[in-house]
Amino acid sequence: MHTYIWHMVLGAVAGVEPSKIIRQVPAVYVFGDSTLDVGNNNYLPGKDVPKANKPYYGIDFPGSKPTGRFSNGYNAADFVGAGILDSTNAGGNIPLSKQVIYFNSTKAEMVSKVGPGRVRELLAKSFFLFGVGSNDMFAFARAQQKQNRSATPAEVKAFYTSLISNYSAAITELYGMGARKMGIINVGPVGCVPSVRVSNATGGCNVGLNQLAAGFDAALATLMSGLAARLPGLAYSIADSFALTQITFSNPAAAGYANADSACCGAGRLGAEGACQRGASLCVDRDRFVFWDSVHPSQQSNKLGAKAYFDGPAQFTSPISFKQLASYKSS
Repeated sequence: MHTYIWHMVLGAVAGVEPSKIIRQVPAVYVFGDSTLDVGNNNYLPGKDVPKANKPYYGIDFPGSKPTGRFSNGYNAADFVGAGILDSTNAGGNIPLSKQVIYFNSTKAEMVSKVGPGRVRELLAKSFFLFGVGSNDMFAFARAQQKQNRSATPAEVKAFYTSLISNYSAAITELYGMGARKMGIINVGPVGCVPSVRVSNATGGCNVGLNQLAAGFDAALATLMSGLAARLPGLAYSIADSFALTQITFSNPAAAGYANADSACCGAGRLGAEGACQRGASLCVDRDRFVFWDSVHPSQQSNKLGAKAYFDGPAQFTSPISFKQLASYKSS
């Protein structure tokens, strides 16, 4: 499986096209993978750390410059406003647990400047955006592939248990630091990205990998419901990336796409046999492609997804929309 691994990022969204959420809340804090990265991975050491700091990344960003976003322009974090396990792609990303530690350090600096009261008020009103888990799905699948076998039900259950335990710990720790509004983008049908499709002679999706992601999404929904019941004032919205993407795949033209299985930027079959870099094949109308490179969505995909999660329809967010979450007043 060709992998441009999706890395973990942390930071407040700033200096980008303003969104509706940014206007409604004082700050947006982002915890997630490379679909949300606004350039943090550029600062990780090591020659094997994938970075989007070269053309043709950023070709549609203002100034046509690569910013570290794994996109032709803006990504989902920009429009809305990691591995979960520390072992996932160790050394090539910032795992979710480390992101929480970094945030705690950031909070301490904020408190030293403006005091605990103002920081407590700021964090309670802020929007905490999460998009993480895809790396873990890929890593689990690769491990089984190396052993040339399928995972047993017990192994899958243990995998989910580890993921949910780490996710729960992160949410609970952030809640303890004062976070109250949690917007979560679940794991999409990762078995349908071009880098996975290219290994199939027909170019079809990997059903097993999609089922793995769907099972995790169900466990995540159960987790958040349980946390909300026992953590007073916690509000959350789960954006159903899996459902939205599946609907898009079923009728790409209805969403304005001409291609839903190939990378706009890449090389070879499905654009997934070579890196997106200077000299690679580049599609002309990038808004007509679901995928920018072999695993990452295009700017247009990010834009339409963010709009669906914020404004609806209701089928793509639960139990409330991102818009309702942004307006939520914690007790």
